[in-house]
Amino acid sequence: MRKALIIIPARMEASRLPGKPLAEIAGEAMITHVWRRAHEAECGRVVVATDAPEIAKVIQQAGGEAVMTRKDHASGSDRVFEALNKVDPEGDADYIVNVQGDLPTLEPRLVEACLSPLLKSGPSIATLAAEISEESERDNPNVVKVVGTPTADPDVLRALYFTRATAPFGDGPLYHHIGIYAYRRPALEKFVSLKPSALETREKLEQLRALESGMRIDVALVDTVPLGVDTSADLERARSVLAAKR
Repeated sequence: MRKALIIIPARMEASRLPGKPLAEIAGEAMITHVWRRAHEAECGRVVVATDAPEIAKVIQQAGGEAVMTRKDHASGSDRVFEALNKVDPEGDADYIVNVQGDLPTLEPRLVEACLSPLLKSGPSIATLAAEISEESERDNPNVVKVVGTPTADPDVLRALYFTRATAPFGDGPLYHHIGIYAYRRPALEKFVSLKPSALETREKLEQLRALESGMRIDVALVDTVPLGVDTSADLERARSVLAAKR
């Protein structure tokens, strides 16, 4: 049976909301909420990868596992790869899921949904998207869209492009990309070895590096978008959502 390892990268130096992994939401640090949701997915071992001892401490106090990584990583993917080699040096995990540490409302079922395309041959990487239903999101550059072509599975697209623009043109649905990724282990190793690509630099979207190098990304379509916390307003929304659930 193939094994999955879920790694949550977290650092304190977020430019728009410094210290956000430890921001209090419904009585717990945000990173603890994310760890709990990933653990509840029951898809495999869950590890928080961080460069901050205070983040590691709150996870360990909650009963979770944390690993310290370097401070100088350029991206979360690089941090995930370092953590992978520290916690699984024998290569037991076949799949690695990168769950962002700022998704406190994440529904656990989305982790399994992200992994599902990799259970079939073809893609090296899998991710998620949901059909855009709010008109304001169609032209919002902070809402990344995925342009994909259908596959044999009606709930899975093969990604052709990711963009902050409104695309594709014409009638039909637009899809809101959700920044959770599942990798085959060799694919993650290849990805972090690549240099930033031209379109990645232009769009400021790391996943374009994989597409530009010829790696296949499949996109599982889901019916919900977890709230990403990037600003103080997002944080207040997350507090309201989780307070209501409790």
